[in-house]
Amino acid sequence: MTIRSELRDDGIRVVTMDHPPVNALTVRGWFDLATALDEAGADPATKVVVLRADGKGFNAGVDIKEMQNTTGFDALIGANKGCFAAFKAVYECAVPVISAVHGFCLGGGVGLVGNSDIVVASDDAYFGVPEVNQGALGAATHLARLVPQHLMRTLYFTARTIPAADLVQHGSVYAVVPRDELDDLALGLAAEIAAKDTRVIRAAKEALNGIDPVDVNTSYRFEQGFTMELNLMGVSDELRDDFAGTAKSQQSAGTDKANK
Repeated sequence: MTIRSELRDDGIRVVTMDHPPVNALTVRGWFDLATALDEAGADPATKVVVLRADGKGFNAGVDIKEMQNTTGFDALIGANKGCFAAFKAVYECAVPVISAVHGFCLGGGVGLVGNSDIVVASDDAYFGVPEVNQGALGAATHLARLVPQHLMRTLYFTARTIPAADLVQHGSVYAVVPRDELDDLALGLAAEIAAKDTRVIRAAKEALNGIDPVDVNTSYRFEQGFTMELNLMGVSDELRDDFAGTAKSQQSAGTDKANK
């Protein structure tokens, strides 16, 4: 099962991503995650959500191999809509979402974390948005919630990563601990929140979103428009083929010639 959602007796709901080998979610996986978070917020018994992952790392973004092995743009459109739905579900979840990050947090993972309310990480965690390497744009909206503007642009243009320890100084990661202590840290923070009156906490979440200076949903949707342009130009398929070892761009070129 790619997404698991478990409600504890204390009102903490733990949502776990588990899609080997690297938690690069399929189209279905992104929508399933969105559904789990929407259902969590809608359940009055849920007081706070801990978003975590099993396996090698937190999240490696979209499943590029699925995209390159699917004819046409169905998987691309599905991934765009699925990511939008999942990021939106984190941001608009009626209760606070704590992301507990270990290992790699890349692309779509940054979208999830950037929209979270609290971020904690293990000492092996690192963050990055390598989209430019695969001919896509997106999650700059969310990376900008983790680091200052000029650092965000440097990381975005170079596709470099940044260790979790460096984000503590920017205030976007609350704390970094050894990996075997990560779940305890996240659950400890969640327990503090769960002990509050959930009516107040839910009102606080809505209030904080209401005073946010950036509309993350519109901002991210704007970014996705450029991804579509790059795909229509054929640039994205070429770069994803290099990454995935596929030949979708050549197949598309052959189809274009046949149509002419």
